[in-house]
Amino acid sequence: MSTMTITEASRAGLSSLVASAEAGHDVPLSRHGKVVAEVVSAEEISSLRRDRDTLRDAALVMARFATDTGVRTDLDQAMEFFGFTRAELEAEIAADIAAGRA
Repeated sequence: MSTMTITEASRAGLSSLVASAEAGHDVPLSRHGKVVAEVVSAEEISSLRRDRDTLRDAALVMARFATDTGVRTDLDQAMEFFGFTRAELEAEIAADIAAGRA
């Protein structure tokens, strides 16, 4: 994997860069000695996106696992916390249904 300057890549032409990427050879492009872009195959990009999505999902699962205390709240506890009774909630739902909002 040989790094090309932007000027060298421009001289080589887009067709040449794409052909290299299709052949499985990533082409890093540098400006002022720093890699700023890379030409890679569509297959490589697709694979990287799948890996990114998998890692994001794994991180979410690990975060949930690490922060889960195991404490669960049932509906009656939640209603009590917010100052509602089951009868009030049922009346509100019935009113919404009667008014066509639910």
